[in-house]
Amino acid sequence: MSEPRVPYPDATADPSQYVRTREKGSRDVSYPDAPEPLAVPVYDNHAHLEIEDGVGLSLDDQLERAGEVGVVGVVQAGGDIESSRWSAWAAASHPRILAAVAIHPNEAPAYAEAGRLDEAIGVIDELAAQPRVRAIGETGLDFFRTDDDGRPAQFESFEAHIALAKKHGVAMQIHDRDAHAAVLETLERVGAPDRTVFHCFSGDADMARIAGERGYWLSFAGNITFKNAQNLRDALAVIPRERILVETDAPFLTPTPHRGRPNAPYLIPVTVRFMAAELGVDVDELSAQIAANTLEVYGSFED
Repeated sequence: MSEPRVPYPDATADPSQYVRTREKGSRDVSYPDAPEPLAVPVYDNHAHLEIEDGVGLSLDDQLERAGEVGVVGVVQAGGDIESSRWSAWAAASHPRILAAVAIHPNEAPAYAEAGRLDEAIGVIDELAAQPRVRAIGETGLDFFRTDDDGRPAQFESFEAHIALAKKHGVAMQIHDRDAHAAVLETLERVGAPDRTVFHCFSGDADMARIAGERGYWLSFAGNITFKNAQNLRDALAVIPRERILVETDAPFLTPTPHRGRPNAPYLIPVTVRFMAAELGVDVDELSAQIAANTLEVYGSFED
């Protein structure tokens, strides 16, 4: 996610018109060429398609490019009121999108300071009742961007989101940055939802073993291909295959060799092939397992 904002959304605004733009800086903002299509289709577990990057692909363009390489569905994740409303709208409007809605842990302190955290969680509660909203996310804890003063709001928000996932019988996508022990402790203390996913898993093999024992799913993004990410490759090696998901976190975390350029769901095959090579398994076999796992967590994209 981008830097936290203090949001004051207009509840009457058309969610389809909402857009965010990623700062380009001096990086290469051209989209990479499409990879070779996967023979067995998969799904992108987590993306932020409301964020324009590079030349700015439309949502329809994103989905068309993804479908051409065997990525047949995307879980679109929200992180505040505006992006969660957009996510719910996108899922209701596009049969290849399901939505996750939440207040991101780095946004929770801003809502709390403005006296609007309960209101924001109430909006997430309303959105979660929509049939194509299949997850609460991304929620969790982030001790990298939020200092000690903001952490009580993060814990309050996280526990409220856990309760919403249980209330609506949907999955939960966790954002965990530099907060592994606290996230695991909270889930154990409060009780995790039946389908709990660590989005963009950032732990190590020991944490992966704990997650596997507790029945959590781990979603790996393009950063598993980075040279400095041996901890993620070690985690991949020990997590049970039926607990593996794959994601882009688009437009962020573009896999090697395209690191730094805009990411998009159509680049999922790069990460899947890398993961298959690491595991020493056939790409089609891993793709089929990832697809089955995704549908187990979120249900059919066709419903």
